[in-house]
Amino acid sequence: MKVIVNGRHMEITPALRSYAEEKIGKFEKYVSNITEAVVTLGVEKYRHKAEVLLKVNGIMIQAESVTGEVYSAIDEVAGKLEKQVKKYKEKNHAYRKGEKRAVEPESVAVAEGGRIIKHKRFDMKPMSSDEAVHQMELLDKDFFVFANPASGDINVVYRRNDGNYGLIEPVR
Repeated sequence: MKVIVNGRHMEITPALRSYAEEKIGKFEKYVSNITEAVVTLGVEKYRHKAEVLLKVNGIMIQAESVTGEVYSAIDEVAGKLEKQVKKYKEKNHAYRKGEKRAVEPESVAVAEGGRIIKHKRFDMKPMSSDEAVHQMELLDKDFFVFANPASGDINVVYRRNDGNYGLIEPVR
């Protein structure tokens, strides 16, 4: 596994890089097919933020943590990642056996008016709507945009307030 450690508004010392690589490197023994781990460490005022993105067979597992100290942020994000990796392994195992699992509804945050403050670009791997729901759950997001291989269109799956999922498909 390739571990990339980036700094945002802070210098990454060799000791900090080594600590982050050690903490994130341990996930390779849980999931052997992790191709890359991107660790982004940053500081804003007195808050230290650690973000980690694991790439596993085209699927992304993400976690982040904000604390008062950078090493504790890395520890906390590693704990969150451990839960996500266990969730991935459990769902991946259940998915292979063809089982369907009930998902508990989560609270949905409502944003009031605003502007675009973040722009993201990412590769879209063609996948079924079931795979897209699985990916959305691993990323712990409320929606997921994906390429539907059957139609070639861009689709969106989202988590509904009742705990079920919705699928948005374009009409031609």
